[in-house]
Amino acid sequence: MQQVSGRELEAGFPTAEEWSFCITTVARNQGEMAHTCRGTINLFTAHFDTEDSCGIVLTSGGRTYHLKAGSEVERQQWITALELAKAKAVRLMSSQSDDSGDDEDGTASPADKSELHDTIKKLSLKLDDLSTCNELVAKHGVALQRSLSELDGLRIPCESGEKLKAVSERATLFRITSNAMINACRDFLELAETHSRKWQRALQYEQEQRVHLEETIEQLAKQHNSLERAFRSAPGRAANPTKSFSEGSLLTTKGEDSEEDEDTEYFDAMEDSTSFITVITEPKEDRKAEGGTTGSVEWTSDNVLDSTSLVPQGPPKVKRRVRIPDKPNYSLNLWSIMKNCIGRELSKIPMPVNFNEPLSMLQRLTEDLEYHHLLDKAVHCTSSVEQMCLVAAFSVSSYSTTVHRIAKPFNPMLGETFELDRLDDMGLRSLCEQVSHHPPSAAHYVFSKHGWSLWQEITISSKFRGKYLSIMPLGAIHLEFQASGNHYVWRKSTSTVHNIIVGKLWIDQTGDVEIVNHKTKDRCQLKFLPYSYFSKEVARKVTGVVSDSQGKAHYVLSGSWDEQMECAKIVQSSPSSPSLDGKQKTVYQTLPAKLMWKKYPLPDNAENMYYFSELALTLNEHEEGVAPTDSRLRPDQRLMEKGHWDEANTEKQRLEEKQRVNRRRRLEACSRGCGAEEEKEAEVYVPLWFEKRLDPVTGETACVYKGGYWEAKEKQDWHMCPNIF
Repeated sequence: MQQVSGRELEAGFPTAEEWSFCITTVARNQGEMAHTCRGTINLFTAHFDTEDSCGIVLTSGGRTYHLKAGSEVERQQWITALELAKAKAVRLMSSQSDDSGDDEDGTASPADKSELHDTIKKLSLKLDDLSTCNELVAKHGVALQRSLSELDGLRIPCESGEKLKAVSERATLFRITSNAMINACRDFLELAETHSRKWQRALQYEQEQRVHLEETIEQLAKQHNSLERAFRSAPGRAANPTKSFSEGSLLTTKGEDSEEDEDTEYFDAMEDSTSFITVITEPKEDRKAEGGTTGSVEWTSDNVLDSTSLVPQGPPKVKRRVRIPDKPNYSLNLWSIMKNCIGRELSKIPMPVNFNEPLSMLQRLTEDLEYHHLLDKAVHCTSSVEQMCLVAAFSVSSYSTTVHRIAKPFNPMLGETFELDRLDDMGLRSLCEQVSHHPPSAAHYVFSKHGWSLWQEITISSKFRGKYLSIMPLGAIHLEFQASGNHYVWRKSTSTVHNIIVGKLWIDQTGDVEIVNHKTKDRCQLKFLPYSYFSKEVARKVTGVVSDSQGKAHYVLSGSWDEQMECAKIVQSSPSSPSLDGKQKTVYQTLPAKLMWKKYPLPDNAENMYYFSELALTLNEHEEGVAPTDSRLRPDQRLMEKGHWDEANTEKQRLEEKQRVNRRRRLEACSRGCGAEEEKEAEVYVPLWFEKRLDPVTGETACVYKGGYWEAKEKQDWHMCPNIF
């Protein structure tokens, strides 16, 4: 008896016309089957049965094959495909046999037979009517021709004889055409009667498949509900030693709660995305086993993973606004605007404010600092791998504001800035400047009084593909802790906005993100799993592993980018048995997971305020003393926030035209005093608060803060700022 994995079969499948099934190899056509298949099954006589939740038993003659699918959904897909292929094989065999259909009547129910016979009877009656009409037409035609012949024998004028001859010819043509019509109708009825049984059998099969599919969906829904109830009622959840989670599938550890024995547990039937398996164990048992591991079991003294410490304590010294005007309900013909945008760079397309939210990209970039307290806590970590866990949670938290925010932020004007001076309540100062317009690029620098600094230059590349919009942030993010000198670098994942034309808009984050500590060489591999309708994983899932410079894994991370992140300390790791495709996964034994980050609840009435968070509501709040290039002073954005969208569109066109005029002036001024090569360089805007430098860590050229902004703000000396609004 041979066993094969469902994964081994999904690379290729013989067509139904071949009505044979490869067992140990995959065939893509009839020619390959002649020299690659080591065993086939005639689907005409095959029988399929379900062995367990994922098993399939395939029987033909004296041979039986046990197949293993990766999930119940995958198993049902294979069962459906096999049954369809078998039905087609049966039809092909039947078509080669006698078309009388005497041996095929058993496939139809009595009700179907009665309906079929009634139809044939009605068609036969219609044929009799047509035959009667044929006889009458022929009889009257003969009489008509006889009468015409008699008239032809009479002595009539020559002109009348010619007309009589023409009438006779037309009568003959009419009789011939009528006979042809009757014969065609008879042929059609005979053909319909010949194939009616085949059509009825195919219809019956489709009806059975639909009923079977409905029953399967109902069963899956019941199982899903029972699993949800069991999960909610399970005491301790993460601390339950018999439960495990993995990146790509859920497994049950071998124990008394396991429903499958060792013979039916297949690790090779897991999904390709699975790279590790985590088994949660009791803390008391694993503290003994981890005596030789590096790093402490418990977190640092500030209780960094205590859920009560995730919310900042104490009221802010400055009272900030907690709401903005409700979003007006404007209708918009989306397709009329987007149909000419397919395949173009989105930043080069003039878009009305109807697609925007009343924040600029600089403010959205600053919004990533909402969970800055994670970095404040990371400052006090004595272990670099523990610190890496908090940095990873911070990198994931920046996406939590995007789950409902499908509107596009304003493209900043060239030279536009945005400051966030929150030393009193947040303990940090942030400055952004738009340093390039094509492609759109923004430089960002953050200083925290708690002992860390962050800087980045992000270039937004976006493409509209018709059904979805891809947003690719390019550029590295740097984070440095002054006390330890740990320097972390990572890049953002890809964002995709789906259902641009039809359906409800939704956003997804996908891709792999690697965070590297360039001082200790510690690494964190994060994986943002793409959403799939057929996936058994939770939506928006993120998993990761934190390892040291030697490649030894210390922590497993798991959560979702829109809700929370947890980490679990690894006490033991071992390789699992290799799968049939040669891939091997690592099994991690961990302590119970601890919560690192949890998303703040949205303010009341957030759905009418662009789903802004509490921090986002304050970003465009008017402040005194900011630079004249600050995003808060942008008129079209302010008009949109107030609900005056028509005026905002007019103002937006004025600002964009003003920016084009300024760019042409710079080119003309340079063309008078420089050569052709230097004219090219003139298009590169010289930032005011940032300067281009070679990054020694990444080897890339990026804009880095050169200083002077906060000193200028203190003196209120803004004479160097360009007039962009």
